[in-house]
Amino acid sequence: MGHPDAGASMADYEVHTAGVDHARRLIAAHQYVLRSEWGDVQPSADDENAYLEGHDWDDYAAWHLGLTVGATDRTKARYAFVCGDFRRVHRMGLIACRYRAAQWDHKAIELAAHDLLQLLDDTRAS
Repeated sequence: MGHPDAGASMADYEVHTAGVDHARRLIAAHQYVLRSEWGDVQPSADDENAYLEGHDWDDYAAWHLGLTVGATDRTKARYAFVCGDFRRVHRMGLIACRYRAAQWDHKAIELAAHDLLQLLDDTRAS
């Protein structure tokens, strides 16, 4: 999820605008899952590796709402706060991103996830 271990120093994150825009496009196209067990569907390291075998780093990055400040581009460490399963945005993924960002005081990521969650809820209600 991109959150530091309890004993590690806190990483800094910035909003990944391309990831937020990608999530917005998916929501507008109704490419989302309303109910899921995020712990069961959140991409694992193996899922990420399999996705990267058939996609470029920009495709991979688009599924993340955050960028790790100081991490090298085109590495998994660079991209944080995944919100989908590489096919669709998950409502629970957005909630998890918002929760983790709030937990670790990453306000800009928290607000981006919150805004996407509101957009998804508004889209499904219309």
